[in-house]
Order: sequence, then structure tokens, then C-alpha cells
Amino acid sequence: MGAMNSTDNRIYVGKSGLNYTESSLFFFERKFFDDAYVESKREFMSESWHVSIYYALAYCVLIFAGQWYMRSRPKFDLRRPLVAWSLLLAIFSIIGTIRVWPEFISAVYTKGITHTMCSSDYAHGVTGAWSWFFIMSKLPELGDTIFIVLRKQELIFLHWYHHATVLVYCWFSGRDFAASGRWFSLMNYTVHSVMYSYYALRALRFKIPKWVNITITSGQILQMIVGIYINCVAYYRKSTGQPCDVSDENIKWASIMYLSYFVLFFHFFYQTYVSKPKQLKQQQSEQQKEKLNGSNGVAKNGDAVQNGKNGHHYTNGVNNGHHQLNGDVKKRL
Repeated sequence: MGAMNSTDNRIYVGKSGLNYTESSLFFFERKFFDDAYVESKREFMSESWHVSIYYALAYCVLIFAGQWYMRSRPKFDLRRPLVAWSLLLAIFSIIGTIRVWPEFISAVYTKGITHTMCSSDYAHGVTGAWSWFFIMSKLPELGDTIFIVLRKQELIFLHWYHHATVLVYCWFSGRDFAASGRWFSLMNYTVHSVMYSYYALRALRFKIPKWVNITITSGQILQMIVGIYINCVAYYRKSTGQPCDVSDENIKWASIMYLSYFVLFFHFFYQTYVSKPKQLKQQQSEQQKEKLNGSNGVAKNGDAVQNGKNGHHYTNGVNNGHHQLNGDVKKRL
């Protein structure tokens, strides 16, 4: 059971080294101190993980069918449902972040950072419970795209590709509670706690500074870099005969996934925060030059300009052979 009695309170002993009092645990977290219960979850994923592929395929079909359906229809507002949805996921992510960080810090301090990358002992205990919820949450998170489709917003490749592949990979990793799951769930909870809070505030029409957007995207890119590094560590240890609780197949697919995410998120960052602002500044600069050139007697079409008159003589409202008086245009004889 992984627990023992105390005169004051029942103590739950985690395999990673961090112990908990009964009063500090949610009832569902206590179940993950039972080896048999944890094994039942692993067996379920081992037998059912492939179902996630069908979910992902159905998701792709539905979102593009939804876009086609909405093409000739007015968009929905859905602001209040979006606020509720974002707040729900933000609260879930914040609680998950709070619950997994103590075990992670304890494991790093007592057993070393390499241990946290190559041991699946986290699957037993509080982090195990929240890692399981993390895996299962990838299915309802597909609901994010419903709002994009029904509100007729731009659906970029990065969005739906990320949702579909994360779902399949997380369920795939649940077969053996891959050691890298400790890091992946912790990073994802942390980034999502900020991201969904941002979405909720924006849906509530708060003005969010641009640096917040940049910080969130930077955090996502950093998450991909760390993910690639963890897989490199796992590959190195296994290739040198050292133990690491990650299968070769998992390392391969995780590396491909995280590398593709890094490229896509970096491209998104560049296009959104570097390239577009440059283009906007260039356009503004060109417009300003045109205004200055116009006032200096040079027009874009090459006609002579004097005092704001372009190629024609203006006197008392006479423009291009037309007489203008009190808003009426009369042809000049």
C-alpha cells in the first residue's frame, strides 16, 4: 500500500522520497499510493492507448467539416462559454502545477536531476495521480478548437497538429509511465496555468500587454527545448548501458514530436513577434515618406504638386474641370 500509521496522522510514503500526511492529500491522490491501483491504470493504457489515434482522426475530420459548415454562416460569439472553459482549464492546470512541483523539487534535491529524467517512480503517489490526469486531459482539451471553428477564427496548422499528436503521444506513453512523463507533465501544467489564465482574461476583455503573449510563446519554445534535451539524456544513458525507464520507441517518437513542435513554435514566434512588426514599421515608414514627398512637390505618380495640388489647378474649389461649391459638383463650362 505504500503507507504506514502514525500516532498523529497516517503517513503516505512516496517512492520518489517525498512523504505526505493523510490530511494533505485529496482522496483520489491516496489511491495512487496503492501499487495495484497504479498497475491497473498502466494496464488500461497498454490495452487502450491506440484508441487515441481514432480520437485524433475524428478530431481532424470534425474540425475541418466544421469549418466547411461555418463557411457560409455567421460566426458565434461564445464569449461567456469561452470564459468558463478557459477558467476551468486554468484552475485545473494551476492545481496540477501546485501538486507536482513539491515532489519534483524533492526528487531533484535528494536523488539528482538525472534520476528525475530516467526513473518512473513518480507514477506512485501525488505526481502519479496528476500525471494520469494530465494524460486524460488531452482528450477534453480538444474542445479548444471548437471555439476557433464556431467563432470563425484562423485555425493554424500548429494548433490542430499539436492537439492531435499530444493526445496520441500521451496515451502511448501511459503504457509504461515513461520516466520523461515527470518532466513533460510538470512543464505542461506550468505553461498551461499561465496560458489558460491569459485566455480567460482576454475573453473577459482585459487588455493584456504584448509582453505576456511573448512570454507564453517563449515558455512553450523552452518546453520543447527541454523535451529534446531529456530525450537526448535518455538515449545516451540507454546507449551506454545505464538504466533509464523509457523505451527506445518512446524516445524516437518523443524526439520527432518535440523537434517538430520546436520548429513550428519558433516559426510562429518569428512570424508573429518579429516579421510582422518589421513589415508594419516598413509600411508606416513608406507612408510617412510619401506624405513628406508630397509636401515637397513630388507625387508618387510623377505629377507636379504645389501646395497640395496634384497635376491640376485648384482655385476656390475648382478641381479637374469641375466646380465645387457647398458640396455640389457642377461641370465647368
